[in-house]
Amino acid sequence: MNDTGVVIAFWALSAITVASALMVAAVRNLVYAVLFLVLSLMGVAGLYITLSADFIAMAQILIYVGAIAVLLLFAIMLTPRAGRNNAESPFWAPGLVVAGLVAATISMVAVSTDWHQGDQGQFTSTAQLLGEALLDPFVLPFEIASVVLVVAMIGAIVLIRED
Repeated sequence: MNDTGVVIAFWALSAITVASALMVAAVRNLVYAVLFLVLSLMGVAGLYITLSADFIAMAQILIYVGAIAVLLLFAIMLTPRAGRNNAESPFWAPGLVVAGLVAATISMVAVSTDWHQGDQGQFTSTAQLLGEALLDPFVLPFEIASVVLVVAMIGAIVLIRED
């Protein structure tokens, strides 16, 4: 990450991601919390792009932003209106202490670790390499996973079907 634009984009996306993640926990309205979650997940996708992981970034957008966030919004919209606001909790102080301890531990590890920076090459497309890895040596496990997912989806439909 020697390019100045990439470094600026990395730090800007990091700030947006952390700020929106904090807002997910801070806002009282669940719809706003999901919208901040979408912003946080988009920031993570942007971070993946700055780290030359384009396939993971697209998967992040399609799966998490496109599917999970929409599912959460539908679930919130289908709940009764009275259940949408976050209620007061007596556990905010212990949660704040635990969050502070986790942040201190992560900061201590980040500062005390000797980070080795590897050689940096050109931006390469990871989608082709991932496709070759999934469909060349791992084709059988890939197909078994798809069959298991289809069977699970059919089982879920059978379980919720009214007779």
